[in-house]
Amino acid sequence: MTELDVHPTDMIRAAGAVVWRGQETAPEVALVHRPKYDDWTFPKGKLKPGEHVIAGALREVAEETGITALLGRALPPIHYLKGKRLKRVDYWVARAATSEPYTDVEEVDEVVWLSLKEARRRLTYEWDAGLLRALTAVPLATTPLVLVRHGMAGSRQDWEGDDDERPLDEVGRLQAEVLTDALAAYRPVELISSTSSRCVQTLEPYAESAGLEIRQERLLSETYHDPRAALRLVSKVLDSERSTVLCSHGKVLPELIAGITDRPGDVQLRKGAFMVLHHAGGRVVGVDRYIT
Repeated sequence: MTELDVHPTDMIRAAGAVVWRGQETAPEVALVHRPKYDDWTFPKGKLKPGEHVIAGALREVAEETGITALLGRALPPIHYLKGKRLKRVDYWVARAATSEPYTDVEEVDEVVWLSLKEARRRLTYEWDAGLLRALTAVPLATTPLVLVRHGMAGSRQDWEGDDDERPLDEVGRLQAEVLTDALAAYRPVELISSTSSRCVQTLEPYAESAGLEIRQERLLSETYHDPRAALRLVSKVLDSERSTVLCSHGKVLPELIAGITDRPGDVQLRKGAFMVLHHAGGRVVGVDRYIT
């Protein structure tokens, strides 16, 4: 599991992706040339203040290459010193949705597509070669299932009405907005939610931006949770190979995760956090966890 939860506050944060196109058996990857350093590397760059790391990775790829990419599983992060400060660069496997590269920033003067063998020869840094090795460790083409725990919704004890009607609070609404930017990286075509208001509201900003309906399922709520039926529902999602987001509760998700992965049943997600299960052929091949 890739954890992107806690980092030193003085760490320089950057993000990028190993973008590929073509067939899984003979993919090409995009490299950029930076004239300032005269090096060849993968597209990446520093995060903007308050920017989610996923959104930052997509933005940097688009700015440096002109390529619209769809994120897959996370790759091992790179750490090195920049002066006296530690810098962390988070990378993802990303599939090109558009493949005619161009650059619109001064830092990059050339973008090329190369086979894995040619890219390994061209890359300047050994850590980038390590990313290439990780790239092919599991299937390249995967489908994401994003499991979201609803955002902050105030105190259960202070809420006087039906708990299923308890809404997101101010922090929860901000988490839902951040989640919207992150979900765009996976282009989900189906949104499934517990019938509880706080779950539906967590997905509403993305649903509105993407023009999607939210399918509500009582069996994903705390009140009407049915473990076996919920597991059958998720198994159908995996078999369908449709990019899907499912929002539920802290008491529901751990058991669900344990049922479809080799993770123990005590896996917890913070409120507003999400987990991405990358699957291929009905089998989970990567698990990444994020906060908002």
